[in-house]
Amino acid sequence: MFRTLGATVLLLKISLTIAYRPVFIYHGILTGADSMGHLVNRIQEACVHPGTVVYNFGRFGGWASLINAWHQVQAAHDNLKLVCDLHPDEGINMIGYSQGGLLGRAVLQIYPDHCVKTFISLSSPQAGQFGDDFLHLIFPSLVARTAYELFYSRVGQDTSVGNYWNDPHHPDLYEQYSIFLPYVNNQLPSVNSTQYREALLRLNRMVLIGGPDDGVITPWQSSHFSFFDQKYNVLPLEESVIYTEDWIGLKTLQESGRLHIIERQHVRHYQWHRTNDVIDDVIMPYLD
Repeated sequence: MFRTLGATVLLLKISLTIAYRPVFIYHGILTGADSMGHLVNRIQEACVHPGTVVYNFGRFGGWASLINAWHQVQAAHDNLKLVCDLHPDEGINMIGYSQGGLLGRAVLQIYPDHCVKTFISLSSPQAGQFGDDFLHLIFPSLVARTAYELFYSRVGQDTSVGNYWNDPHHPDLYEQYSIFLPYVNNQLPSVNSTQYREALLRLNRMVLIGGPDDGVITPWQSSHFSFFDQKYNVLPLEESVIYTEDWIGLKTLQESGRLHIIERQHVRHYQWHRTNDVIDDVIMPYLD
């Protein structure tokens, strides 16, 4: 009996050792948990990841995804903490798609002892958003050139889009009115600046995924923390101040081999999480 029990315990330990970490998924704007169903199924059914536990964040679907970013981040933090409490030893991996990648990254920054080992940002506006194509999906009557008049106001800052709208022609108004992105990027100092950086440095890996055919994230390089200057030139990450001054630890992550920047062509924004070969090539290798 005791030999059988010992063998059972040994097998259990082996299975836990080779099991893949649970995955927490954060959906994009104007969608919800249901939209991530294909990705969830692919992770759980793939031959290399059978049965992986997946937590598909279910709050703020549809129009609720336009609620103020800080409100969403705090609620997602509470959910993530519950998940981390269930997996204190092995930790988890996290995937944030589109807006969910930006808000998910902020969740980690306000959670100093989070359990996330690998964070995957899947076509997310990490350096902000500025462009008509994206804007017209949500606010058909607005144009990028004048959208700052709404977004850089108290009313505009009640919306998640306003919170990461980054107009390169009005950097002064961006810093004056934006209550979210310049703070989580440590462009503007706050009492939490040190924590925001150190929380990201807890990661084993940060994976930034995007591509030139995305069609929604503008510029698409924002998925890699690059952005427009005032002449619409996109400054490479390594030449940007957020990197050179290491505001949130990107330089440290890269120099230690923990920052992975992936560019994939011929993928539209809504295909990243719904196309098997894309999922298999750019997501699955990082789920350990």
